[in-house]
Amino acid sequence: MAHGHDHGDDDGAPLLVKILTVSDGVVYGTREDKSGAILEEHMVAAGWTVAERQVTEDGEGPVAEKLRSLAADFHGLVITTGGTGFGPRDLTPEGTRAVIDREAPGLAEAMRLVSPLGRLSRAVAGTLDTALIVNTPGSSKGCIETIDAVIDVLPHAVRLLVDNADPHPSADAPHKHESSEHG
Repeated sequence: MAHGHDHGDDDGAPLLVKILTVSDGVVYGTREDKSGAILEEHMVAAGWTVAERQVTEDGEGPVAEKLRSLAADFHGLVITTGGTGFGPRDLTPEGTRAVIDREAPGLAEAMRLVSPLGRLSRAVAGTLDTALIVNTPGSSKGCIETIDAVIDVLPHAVRLLVDNADPHPSADAPHKHESSEHG
């Protein structure tokens, strides 16, 4: 599939992303994968190369299995869309926690702050080997709002997973969210 721009990161390597839609309705053909499609379009426009797009049914086991598969031998970002709410089968965070090595709570917290509905999100973010996994809501609007809350730091985070020599952003560098202070 691999389409996108070749902006890449600082060393010219493309920034790779895989998108996983978590939805019983999409798997069984009763619902269109609108959030997966809009995420793909949005990430390409932001300079990322979409390496793969997959769909899985709701539930901890299916999500964990698909995430392991998508992250295997992959250096990049994996975005999930769907399954982060309070529905009985909304178990994307549990499936994600089952496979990640380390949580990245700052990313999930920033993503929740973009909308009053973010307070209802159970989404998590974390690393699995050299992949960074972030959960987003299943709505077309919500998945874009939440990914945009962190898109400015994602390239740096992904590069650090392979090469800790990536220079840390300077305190003098302009930040997208000036009001966001540590602590």
